[in-house]
Amino acid sequence: MGNFIHSLTVGSAAGAIRDIFAKIKAIDAKHGKFDLVLCVGDFFGPINDRDESEELSELLEGKLEVPLQCYIMQGSNPLPTKVIERFSKSQGELCHNLFLMSKSGTVTTADGLRIACLGGTYDPQVYATAEAAPGFLSPFFSHHTTERLLSNTLTNSSSSSSKRYSSLASIQSTSAANQLVDIFLTNVWPDSVSQLSTVPLPEDPNLSKSFTPPLDEVIRKIKPRYHFASCGGQPPKFWEREPYVWDNEDQRVSRFVSLGAFGGESVGGKKPRWFYAFTLSPTTSRSEPQQRPSNATKNPFFDFAPRPSKRPVDDAGENFFFGGASQPTKRVRKAQDGEPGKPPPGYKCKICDADDHFIKDCPDRTKPPDNYICKICQEPGHFVRDCPTKDARGDTGGRKPKAGYVCRACGSELHYLEDCEVAKQRPPQHGERRGKRGPPKEIAPDECWFCLSNPNLAKHLIVAIGAECYVTLPKGQIIPTQSAADHVDVPGGGHVLIVPITHYPTFNTIPSDLARPILEETERYTDAVKKMFAKYGCAAVSFEVGRLTAKGGHAHVQIVPVPQRLQSKVEDAFIAEGRATGVEFEADGDAALASCANGKGSYFKVELPDGRKLVHLMRDHGPFNIQFGRQVLVNLMNMPERLDWKACMLSEEEDKSDAQAFKAAFAPFNFAA
Repeated sequence: MGNFIHSLTVGSAAGAIRDIFAKIKAIDAKHGKFDLVLCVGDFFGPINDRDESEELSELLEGKLEVPLQCYIMQGSNPLPTKVIERFSKSQGELCHNLFLMSKSGTVTTADGLRIACLGGTYDPQVYATAEAAPGFLSPFFSHHTTERLLSNTLTNSSSSSSKRYSSLASIQSTSAANQLVDIFLTNVWPDSVSQLSTVPLPEDPNLSKSFTPPLDEVIRKIKPRYHFASCGGQPPKFWEREPYVWDNEDQRVSRFVSLGAFGGESVGGKKPRWFYAFTLSPTTSRSEPQQRPSNATKNPFFDFAPRPSKRPVDDAGENFFFGGASQPTKRVRKAQDGEPGKPPPGYKCKICDADDHFIKDCPDRTKPPDNYICKICQEPGHFVRDCPTKDARGDTGGRKPKAGYVCRACGSELHYLEDCEVAKQRPPQHGERRGKRGPPKEIAPDECWFCLSNPNLAKHLIVAIGAECYVTLPKGQIIPTQSAADHVDVPGGGHVLIVPITHYPTFNTIPSDLARPILEETERYTDAVKKMFAKYGCAAVSFEVGRLTAKGGHAHVQIVPVPQRLQSKVEDAFIAEGRATGVEFEADGDAALASCANGKGSYFKVELPDGRKLVHLMRDHGPFNIQFGRQVLVNLMNMPERLDWKACMLSEEEDKSDAQAFKAAFAPFNFAA
């Protein structure tokens, strides 16, 4: 199995930072030595003034000793602003030995363990309606968050000991895709994890809030060997399930453990178990199949019987839709003596403990329990239905969105898409109907040309992948290659796209707490491509169509090599072509881009070979040819026949050959290799 790694997992610190480090140090001295520590749940806690806490300042200044290499995550609360700022500047390292994992991401330790993380908590409405992956300032995660996690877990089993987040080989070959991870950290529980288990669940009426149906599909794909969670009731309680087996993965064994909180409330004067030590060896292609534990159960994510529907329909019987049966009437509660509307003997209202009424009729029903937090305003003292902010209006007059919502049309967090002025003002596209039907349906991940989760994505054209972005050749690139080429200056052609892995409409709609690492990696890839082009006697011209649409595109930058003899003519070519087609460039490009910050406008940006920028601000009602950048460059290089990308498409075999040629030439410049 290879080298064994001794690990310690601890529950929510809830802001008791100095104390938990002291406990970790004591446990390590007594039971160690441990190679790493994993902290699940809320490390910083829900304290409102935690940004000003002395402990947090000392931690970020490196004044608190972190005794072992620790990986922490987001729990049920937004993270402190200071922590988010440090995360964006340091790629996750908050101080020596302390690493904050991405809200949805995968890291590979120096020892080869693959650790995946999904931070935040689950709200069905936010999960289904969020326009983009919520950042650390939101307590929730969305379907974008889980999609990004699955994209980042794509790897090839033969390269699991690599220190990269993802493997390019498995992205390009879906038939060889393998998303298995060693350890999975979440705040919530998968919906099916308790199925087929004989271990009693913690007695807690709030436990059901931890179960998260979308997490089941994630588990089926990544099949973690250890899955640690923290949100097992209020306060969190310890629960360890029997191991279960994946029959189609060499009897791979999985274990689920939910930990109590270190810094939370005690139950009955005693803290639930809050730490768990274990030993694990990284899985490799040479690993022996695991022996089935004697207490293993069937797999709860495949083998349990589906829950019956609330009102099963008899396939052969008649029903009230088609006649022959009357519509069922509402069931009336009855006591044992047959008196309707009264509770049975022994019944106690869970709100006031009275025995003469059901909970729905309780006069104290307007008063929530002490630990209840409103999901709209995140404040105690009232139910969601009574929230004073539930009727709050957004900046355009419609309903104000929940925390974490981002309008896909303009990137604003202050209104829903249906209330967005940008979406309303966009002229109808050909064949599109407007009116009572509302705004156009937005692009789903399986429809987006650039989302890695789209099964139709041309993965064979991807040439590099990093933590936040990937680089790909486009279909029908500008540069003629293979059967269409007389010669090729840059191996593989050189026309590439740099694409953020997470779906955002434009670069300026990325949430501020998530933008920095994405923008920095985009810039690093841009510089690497420029250096490669220079080696082959070419200059780089990049352009971006930052266009906000009601459907929402996927942000990306295109970079095209031009012969060095033409680099001095690039600026004049764009200006002249622009004047002929109504595209005017601003005198101050940086100021123009700043005016579009936070999704306030659409733009077209060109970066010239010398690094200067040309920026055109698109009018809300005006048309813009999204092929404008391509049009300028094909005319500059005297290749007008290359304007239509569809006419330039090659066979998949030729595309693969181009991708391999570019990848080999780019290898010395690829910082993520």
